[in-house]
This record gives sequence, C-alpha cells and structure tokens, in this order.
Amino acid sequence: MRVELLMAWPRRHQSLQVDVAEGTTLAQALQGAGWADIEGVQGYAIFGVMAGPGTLLREGDRVELLRPLQADPKDARRRRASRPGS
Repeated sequence: MRVELLMAWPRRHQSLQVDVAEGTTLAQALQGAGWADIEGVQGYAIFGVMAGPGTLLREGDRVELLRPLQADPKDARRRRASRPGS
C-alpha cells in the first residue's frame, strides 16, 4: 500500500510517497524512508489528527511530521488585529 510522508518548514516542504506492507506502523514507515531521526519533530499526525509511532497505517494515509509552533497563534492574531488599518 502507498502512504505519503510530509514535512514542512517555513516557505518550503518535502513530500515522499512510500510503499509499505499492510500492518506497517508509522514508526516503521519513517524508519524505512530514512526519516526516523529528523531533528525538531515534536509529534505526528495523519490527515491532521494526532498519531503516535505505533499507529497502523492505511492505504492513502498522509503522515505529517509536526514541528513546535514558533509563535502562539492567539498572540499573533492579537498583534495583527492591533495594527492600524486592521
């Protein structure tokens, strides 16, 4: 079965399609793709839903490697709203 691995940084991303056997876990897919030891990964999601390394993958899943937030979204919104002309 085929799954997609996705990693994003500000202004760029990397996506990789990998073929895995049925019953493959998220951790096994990352290991097979050489993405298991990427620094700065805080967690994982499948189609935006939090997932753990032991999560079994299904055909067509999109695994997202999550980085820590660089700014609190609420604070960023307050700053934008307080600008003149907003």
